[in-house]
Parts: sequence; structure tokens; C-alpha cells
Amino acid sequence: MTLSTASNFSDPDTAYRLVVEAHRGLSDEDSALLDTALVLILANHIGDADVLREAIGLAKRQLSQNKTTSEKDAR
Repeated sequence: MTLSTASNFSDPDTAYRLVVEAHRGLSDEDSALLDTALVLILANHIGDADVLREAIGLAKRQLSQNKTTSEKDAR
């Protein structure tokens, strides 16, 4: 199995809202714990270490790109 990066949601806005709403009213610490639990639950659902490895790599690259863009904007 390979990582699918195309949107699989019929309504991506609803999916985004669900995640945002799940964090509403939580402390920063509880929000981070929720994210951790959600990641582990979804990783288990995927059940493929190669896909998980690919997703982690993509997320790290996006994080790095976002930091670079933010640093350029700050100048």
C-alpha cells in the first residue's frame, strides 16, 4: 500500500471542522494529548508501517517548509 495524498473526504471542510471542534475548550496540554491519541488510533487503523513511515516523512517535510516560509515572512 502507498500513501494517498489526495483528499478522500466527500466534504473535507466537515472533516476539518470535526478536528477543530474536538479541540475546543481543551487546554494546550489536553489538546496535545488528543492529537497524540488521534494519531495513534489512525496509525493503527492504517496498519501499515511503510505507509506510516511515508506519512511521517511527508509531515516532517511540510513542517520544515512551513518553518522556512514563516522565517522568510518574518524578515
